[in-house]
Amino acid sequence: MSEQPKVRTCLWFDKNGKEAVDFYISLLPENSYIESSFTPELEDPPLVVEFTLAGAPYMILNGGPMFNHTPAASISVLTKDQAETDRLWNALVVDGGKESMCAWVSDRFGVSWQVVPERLPQLLQAEDKAAAGRAREAMLKMRKIDIAALEAAFNGA
Repeated sequence: MSEQPKVRTCLWFDKNGKEAVDFYISLLPENSYIESSFTPELEDPPLVVEFTLAGAPYMILNGGPMFNHTPAASISVLTKDQAETDRLWNALVVDGGKESMCAWVSDRFGVSWQVVPERLPQLLQAEDKAAAGRAREAMLKMRKIDIAALEAAFNGA
């Protein structure tokens, strides 16, 4: 195994962090895996699980009910196309997830995600500022990002 990352994002859970890790790895299986798990008491869920999610190092800490997740920290995923955007969005919303605006969604564990098609930043950062502005205005009305609608707004349709 390669050297441990110096920096890793820690997500605090009450007690279902391992369930979340398994779900996240199933969503983004490429370059995602559990690295280690620490369970001080065999009958308890793991206290710490270190994992890699799509190449990014994370850990969960089942630290108890003292802290809740907040949209101030989110997992941002750059998707290749509408099919991948739809697949991730739908998987995150099912079983109690909540849609929000402009590519934001929280999963059933309360963790916030941004599901961002790679075309979105391309359109928003275009040299044609008027077209980029139209795409931005269209995005501000969306929950899940609709790439075709963004392209239409960008092109003035």
